[in-house]
Parts: sequence; structure tokens; C-alpha cells
Amino acid sequence: MKQFKKSGPLYVLLLPSLILLVCFTYIPMYGLVMAFKDYSPALGILESPWVGFKHFIQYFHSYQFDLTLKNTLVISLYSVLVGFPLPIALALLCNQIRIGMFKKVFQVTTYLPHFISTMVMCGMILIFLSPSNGLVANFLGLFGIEMPNVLSDPSLFSSVYVWSDVWQHVGWDSIIFLAALSAIDPTYYEAATMDGASKMQKILHIDLPLLIPTAMILLILRAGSLLSVGFEKVLLLQNPLNLTGSEIISTYVYKVGLQNFQYSLSTAIGLFNTVVNLAILLLVNWISKKLTKTSLL
Repeated sequence: MKQFKKSGPLYVLLLPSLILLVCFTYIPMYGLVMAFKDYSPALGILESPWVGFKHFIQYFHSYQFDLTLKNTLVISLYSVLVGFPLPIALALLCNQIRIGMFKKVFQVTTYLPHFISTMVMCGMILIFLSPSNGLVANFLGLFGIEMPNVLSDPSLFSSVYVWSDVWQHVGWDSIIFLAALSAIDPTYYEAATMDGASKMQKILHIDLPLLIPTAMILLILRAGSLLSVGFEKVLLLQNPLNLTGSEIISTYVYKVGLQNFQYSLSTAIGLFNTVVNLAILLLVNWISKKLTKTSLL
């Protein structure tokens, strides 16, 4: 109680944030019971009848289960494999630039796409990849090459999504690695220089080992949202021709819940998605703790 009274003003400052967290995060979690009920807006959540795991079983037995789960995993794993190491490589590259003005221009150039809204980004992608009058189509036309309709090919949707996402966010994601590199003790580099180490040897034996704790924490956090692929971007790039390659769990939840008014089914699918994400987060956290001694807990 003495410690509480001593830090009283700090707890008062914390109180508004705590209230917002409870109101907008924990209280809405009560709505998860709809996944186990046959929810009717007329009856409300409390009066709607319990149906147990009926909606989970309905989703698991539907033809959309395999499709949405496969597409979500493909896009998510593709994003991690491509989008996770590239910011590290960009941070290492930027850290080696010694010309101050060029370094600033390089950093600003790579950061700027991050501030483009998802709607504008999707519009740019549609304009660039249009097979009739798109930027890429006009460029290839100079060499007599016909531009394929990339956005209508389900097998290419994941590549379009991932590489456009990399271009938009790789610069911004590299900031935290640059911060970690700037915190490295300069005496390590001085000692390596005295031993005759090259720049590549310094990167391999100083930069990368000291970046591992930061990288593992970010990888764990990213693994926790493995099945939570960006909903807005997928929905905006989706069309009837690429649907078999672009239908993911979040877009299916949107269509089932808000377009078809199957609230209980959409809640069950969303809850399944969250539980799987939590399980993956705990698993990756446990593996990281065993292998690198780095974890969230």
C-alpha cells in the first residue's frame, strides 16, 4: 500500500488507458459466446439458444475450409519468408553507407511507400498491372511482349500481394534493426579492425549475432498473426477470376458475417483463427526460448 500511495499519480495517468483497454478490448470479448449459440438479433445474445460446436463443425466440413486455410497459410508463410529477412538485409546495407546525404535520401526513399494508404496502394497495383494500358504492359509493349492478366491468375495472387507489401513496408520495418545496430558497442568494430576483419566479416560475426535477439522477438510477434493476413488489401485486389487463390479466412468471415448475416458462423471462424494464432505464437515462443534463449515470457 505504501508503494501504491507513492506511485498514485502514475496510476491515475494510467487509468484512462486502462479504461479504454477494458471497454474496447475485454468487454467486446463477451460477444465470442455467439460462436456457441444460434444467434438471432431479435432474441439477443443472452436469449439465443446454445448449439455448442455446431458452427465450428459446419465450417470444418464446408468446401471453403480447405481453400481459405490453404490460401491464408500460403500468403502468410510467403510473407514471412520474403518480408522478414529483407528488412534485416536493408538495415545492414544502410548501416554500411558512409556518405551522410546519400544515406538520408536512401532511407527516406525506402520509408515513403509505408505512408501510402492501402486503398491508394491497391489502386496503384491495378493501374501498374492492367494488361491493356498498365504501366508494365506499356513498357513490355515496347519490346513486343504481351502483358498477361496477372490479377486474374489465382496462382500469381500471393506473389502480387507479398512483393507489393515488401515494397511498401521493407524500409519502415528496417528502422528497428537500424536502431539495434546503432546500439552496438563501437569497441567491437575497433577490435575487429585491429584483427584485420573485413566489412563482410564484421557483418557476419558482429552485426548478425547481435541482431538475433531483436529479430527473434519480431519473428515471435509476427508468428502470432500468421493467419491474420491483411484483410483490406486482399479484398480490394480480389475478383471473381482469382477467387480460388485470394479467398482467405478474414475475407470469408466478412462475407459470411456482414454480407450473408450468419453472425454465429462468422464468429466461430474468427475464434478458430484467433486460437490457432495463439497456439502458433506459444509454439514459436517456446522454440525460440529453447534455441536462442530469447522469448516474450
